[in-house]
Amino acid sequence: MNVEYHKMWSQHLNKDMEFKSYGHAGKPVLVFPTGCGRFYEFEDFGMVEAVRDQIDGGRVTLYTVDSVDCESWMAHWMPPGDRGERHLQYEHYILDELVPFVNDHSGYEGSLGTTGCSMGAYHAANFFFKHPDIFDTVIALSGMYGPQHFVGDYMDDNVYFNFPLCYLPNLTDPWYIERFREAEIVICVGQGMWEEDSLRETRLLEQDLHALGVPAWVDIWGNNVSHDWPWWRKQWRYFLGELNLR
Repeated sequence: MNVEYHKMWSQHLNKDMEFKSYGHAGKPVLVFPTGCGRFYEFEDFGMVEAVRDQIDGGRVTLYTVDSVDCESWMAHWMPPGDRGERHLQYEHYILDELVPFVNDHSGYEGSLGTTGCSMGAYHAANFFFKHPDIFDTVIALSGMYGPQHFVGDYMDDNVYFNFPLCYLPNLTDPWYIERFREAEIVICVGQGMWEEDSLRETRLLEQDLHALGVPAWVDIWGNNVSHDWPWWRKQWRYFLGELNLR
């Protein structure tokens, strides 16, 4: 497996951002870490090894990115408005700095995929739903898609436009809806330990997508399936193998 470490200065975040790439060909997939997680956790918890055959076979190249969650939505010591501003800077980093690098580095001419577990699933889904011109595939495992857990009842534009459970119910633009309908959307959650909040919000997300007429593979696993890496490894390998990557 071709593995590379990358470090680049982000003008939007005003700091160095690190990430790794795994693979030599195939569809580039941005991998977001869990809450306040780092770019290396996907490797450390066996998620890269779980799909080694698909990486070595040239089906996908993974780009495991860093987060700034502890400077944005999970920075509970900051005013909610400031957290939203920092997240917006992170969005600009991903779109304006990281995605162009990935396109050049991979040489891939199609749209990108995105994935993540827990907080990473939120990022994966949010980037997909906001930017379906860039991303056409999402695998979101055990995510939370509304703002209440992070900012309570606070609301401003940065909150509204960055949580799918806020903006999807009011979406009417056919440009977005048609792209959603053409995409590969996987939303998965278990019903075991620590999955209660993710389960509730996954079901709400399923309702919103159904109301839009958007087909999505929403898969709710059993009562023994917990919010933890052993199950995410199984889900990640299963869903990635089942998708028709373009």
